[in-house]
Amino acid sequence: MSVHQSNIKRVTTHQLQEMKNRGEKISMLTAYDYSMARILDQAGIDVLLVGDSASNVMAGNETTLPITLDQMIYHAQGVVRGISRAFVVVDLPFGSYQGNSSEALRSAIKIMKESGAHSVKLEGGAEIQESIVRILSAGVPVMGHLGLTPQSIYKFGTYTVRAREEAEADKLIADAKLLEETGCYAIVLEKIPSKLAKLVAETVSIPIIGIGAGPHVDGQVLVTHDMLGITQEFQPRFLRQYTNISQIMTEAVQGYIKDVKAKGFPSEKESY
Repeated sequence: MSVHQSNIKRVTTHQLQEMKNRGEKISMLTAYDYSMARILDQAGIDVLLVGDSASNVMAGNETTLPITLDQMIYHAQGVVRGISRAFVVVDLPFGSYQGNSSEALRSAIKIMKESGAHSVKLEGGAEIQESIVRILSAGVPVMGHLGLTPQSIYKFGTYTVRAREEAEADKLIADAKLLEETGCYAIVLEKIPSKLAKLVAETVSIPIIGIGAGPHVDGQVLVTHDMLGITQEFQPRFLRQYTNISQIMTEAVQGYIKDVKAKGFPSEKESY
C-alpha cells in the first residue's frame, strides 16, 4: 500500500522509513515559496526540500554559499504555509553549523521554531557528527547529505561526479553508516556513481534519496525550477525536464504585451 492510498494526512519520518521497507520510492522536490509549495503538495509530493539552492534559482547567486539562515527561514515559512501533507526539510546554510555544535544546535532550533518545518539537512559525514548529535539531542530530525556537497564547491573546485576513486567511495560508505548510527533518518546522495549509490542503499537501513545517483536508491530529488524548465542554463545529465515553463511563460507574457499594445485588453467584459 502506498502513502497515497492510505489515510495518512501527514508524511513523517516514520512513513518514509516504511516506504523504504516496502520498496515504495520516495518523491522529493525543492520549494521556496507558498504558491509553489501548495501546487507540489496538492500534486502528492512526499517531501519538500527548502534547499539552499534558493541562493541560485531565487537570488541568482553563482553558488549556494551566500544565502543566510534568516533567508532560509523566510523561504521555509512560506513553504510550510502552503502544505498540508508533505514532509518539509530545510537546509542549514553554509556557516550556520560547521563552526561548532552549539552553533549548529542554535541554527536548527531557530529554523524549527520560526518556520514550523519538520526537519533540517546538513552536508557532510564524520566531520559534522558532533553537530548532528547536538541537533538530534533537541529532538530535531536530521537528514544527511553526502557525495557532491555544493557548500564545499570551492574545496572540490568542480561539480563533477564524486567518489569515483576507491578511497573516496570507501569514505562515503563509512560516512553513510556513521550518519545512520548517529541517528539521521535519511541521506541524500548527490552526483555519485550508480553502483556506489546502490551499495549504500543496500548497506544502510534508512532511506537514501538520490540526485544524479542512479535508479537503485529509495527515492529521487530534483530542483523544481530545473525539472519544470524554469531555469534553462542548468541541464546536467541527471536532469529530466518534464515541461518547459520558461517557454510557456514567455508566450503568455508576449500575448499579454500584444493585447495591451493593441488595446485589446481589458475588454468591456473585463471592465467595471
